[in-house]
Amino acid sequence: MNKTYPYYLANVAVAANTDLEVTDKFSGEVATRVAMADAAAIDKAIGYAVDAMPAMRAFPPFKRQAVLEHCVKRFRERYDELALALCIEAGKPINDSKGEVTRLIDTFKVAAEESVRIDGEIINLEISPRAKGYHGYVKRVPIGPCSFISPFNFPLNLTAHKVAPAIAAGVPFVLKPASRTPVGALIMGEILAETDLPKGAFSILPAHRDGADLFTTDERFKLLSFTGSPAVGWELKKKAGKKKVILELGGNAAAIVDGDQGGKLDYVVDRLAFGAFYQSGQSCIGVQRILVHAKIYDALREKLIAKTKSLIMGDPKDEKTFVGPMISESESNRLAGWMESAVQAGAKIVAGGKVDGAMFEATLLEGVKRDTDLYRKEAFGPVAILERFDDFDAALATVNDSDFGLQAGVFTDSLAHAHRAWDLLDVGGVVINDVPSFRVDNMPYGGVKDSGLGREGVRYAIEDMTEMRLMVMRETW
Repeated sequence: MNKTYPYYLANVAVAANTDLEVTDKFSGEVATRVAMADAAAIDKAIGYAVDAMPAMRAFPPFKRQAVLEHCVKRFRERYDELALALCIEAGKPINDSKGEVTRLIDTFKVAAEESVRIDGEIINLEISPRAKGYHGYVKRVPIGPCSFISPFNFPLNLTAHKVAPAIAAGVPFVLKPASRTPVGALIMGEILAETDLPKGAFSILPAHRDGADLFTTDERFKLLSFTGSPAVGWELKKKAGKKKVILELGGNAAAIVDGDQGGKLDYVVDRLAFGAFYQSGQSCIGVQRILVHAKIYDALREKLIAKTKSLIMGDPKDEKTFVGPMISESESNRLAGWMESAVQAGAKIVAGGKVDGAMFEATLLEGVKRDTDLYRKEAFGPVAILERFDDFDAALATVNDSDFGLQAGVFTDSLAHAHRAWDLLDVGGVVINDVPSFRVDNMPYGGVKDSGLGREGVRYAIEDMTEMRLMVMRETW
């Protein structure tokens, strides 16, 4: 990792200062320093984005594709550097970090493909005699300058899900990466600066939340895309004014294990442990609630406890490590408090439970009351809750008894149960025979209720970043 990183203002690296310390989340030591943008720099970036709009509209699809393909090439060349930087700044185990770089590449590849097929539509307007001789045509045009705010937990790929579709759609953008994990986005900026994107097409500006109101309130932005906590996201929506708002927020995702899974418990347990504890549970679709049919509950419980206890916690740079540090000691303390409150209310810790600073052991509980914070809110840490059910429809109702609705997983051999879950679960996505943590980067991804508004996935993000424009043509006059 470099000693310092600049920010990017209108495509250009600016070493304005070294005010932001980025720590190694395992050691707690300062790993690098990053330039921080003030309100004046953010204001300039928005102005440049507005000025870039005509050039971006005129920037043809094949050139947008070439920019995205250049990024794919350079990400591959800098794969190890990106993975190590992510491991250090986010505390993400190195194997998970490598996986995220792979997904970064996948997302830009998909965007490169989509950039040359943003198509329109011909509409038959002759639905009555008065419309005889009229024809309708629709095309998609860039919406205008966009504001992006990305989170700390997937600082490469969740940033890619904003940046890559923006380039494909031909919209200029100003990005605020998470101040705890800005390095990956700044490396992305370095690579974008190598391309011939029009001046002002992008700015990447780390900034403290309390100094970044312009990302939300400035009316020159036509879209705000925010990924982060529900409390912050809904507050930003209130302040966003007339612009379109896309929110990818939190969840307390559930996985249902049907009674017909007795012969597949090893697979199910492996997937549940992965979904609950990978990258220290800091995923909005991490498995938080595990509902198991009474017929197989005891057998699955025994295997899952053993699997949870076997997970190696330690230095994320060690390839044997599965559970690294949480993003901060304060977040670890918050979750430990929720766990202690649940225990005081009658819950039992059946695996894990030890906490040391930001290191939080993979932890499994049962008997958690449904009115506790640990059950109702987003844990966002390596904690999962076991409970049993007897009736499949009752399990679906339990999953729906949540303020969130991002994704849910259902392990079942019953096609009827799979379709029933798809029909009745009030979530953005239902994953059959895998955990809700599963995501591929071209699928529509997003939630309902407090989990957000809109969908990501490259093609779906492009739709949000473009508007339909109709032309009506009269054949004769």
